Amino acid sequence: MNLTKTRVLAASYFKLPVQASYSVTINEKEMVLFKLTNGEVYAVENRSPHPKGGVLAGGLVSGQYVYCPLYDWKISLADGKVQAPDVGEVRTFEVIVEDDEVYIVV
Repeated sequence: MNLTKTRVLAASYFKLPVQASYSVTINEKEMVLFKLTNGEVYAVENRSPHPKGGVLAGGLVSGQYVYCPLYDWKISLADGKVQAPDVGEVRTFEVIVEDDEVYIVV
């Protein structure tokens, strides 16, 4: 089993839209980047944890949360956990910002 993690260039920091999504595919995994108003960048898998699925790229961002556009579930961008009363979780990815480059650790 290979546990080596690699950072992959995902985007230009200054080209990321604020409070909107930026979708990327790395190693056949769909992810979505969110740049918050405070400048922090988060990456999560681009799927709703709802049993019927859906994508998060169209979600509304508020603070450190994204709202699933189909089911209105509130999901933490920091840890991927769905907020009560709903339950579930999405995978989060480490983000590194260096100069003008945004990397995702996979």
